[in-house]
Amino acid sequence: MSDKKIAFVCLHGSAKSLIAAEYLNRRARERGLPLHATTSGPEPDAEVPANVIDGLLRRNIDARNRRPERVSAEGLADAVHVVSFGCDLAGLAPPAAAIERWDDCPAVSDDFDVAWNFITARVEKLVGRIGGPP
Repeated sequence: MSDKKIAFVCLHGSAKSLIAAEYLNRRARERGLPLHATTSGPEPDAEVPANVIDGLLRRNIDARNRRPERVSAEGLADAVHVVSFGCDLAGLAPPAAAIERWDDCPAVSDDFDVAWNFITARVEKLVGRIGGPP
């Protein structure tokens, strides 16, 4: 059985979607679930911001070698679920994918911990729906 791809998309592909993808990948590994997450954005940053790297490192997630990627139809093509943080994905998301919007997510640049708590709570619910009970 192949992994189900969950694609997270935020404007710069370097904060909200990166936190969500890294956390989902951790939870899937911990629970032995056939899920994996990706991160991208329509206006990718050149690098992951220092506050995101530091916040993730405090939670034992090392994203120092991650480079934000541009969202594309090809990159989303095999996703079974797409989560957008305020991005219009018309024409990019595959028709068969479930699409969810988390537009009310607090800004990571304002307060990493507040954004982390919001994102990880939503990811936990998503993993429960897609991956099954713990």
